[in-house]
Amino acid sequence: MHPDIILFNQSQTKTEQEICDFLAKSIDTLLPEAENKIWHRHPVWFLDDNPIVGYSKLKAGIRLMFWSGASFDEDMLSHGTGKFKDASILYTSVHQIDLKDVTRWISKAKKIQWDYKSIYKRKGKLERLK
Repeated sequence: MHPDIILFNQSQTKTEQEICDFLAKSIDTLLPEAENKIWHRHPVWFLDDNPIVGYSKLKAGIRLMFWSGASFDEDMLSHGTGKFKDASILYTSVHQIDLKDVTRWISKAKKIQWDYKSIYKRKGKLERLK
């Protein structure tokens, strides 16, 4: 795991750090081929330079976000607003995280991807990959 992600996690409150550490370890295990780094000030995992999954701190808790999650057909994930295909879930306790759900979502994230890495080149238009 990228050292900056470890520092990000350590800078959170105890409860938030537990959530972040659990998510980071789970994502690293389930996406071993992914590059990870701090991107736009929060941890993100990439496949072939395309953002797949990440988490961020919000006032209400830690948000786990999937860039293509709106296409996963998962009721537990809240769709973002606007033209993007993101979806997320908010956690306030590590005990709320169901590893089976995270595993299923990451499996879908590998198969269902929108091309965010080329969004500027395409002037904001997203295209589905694979």
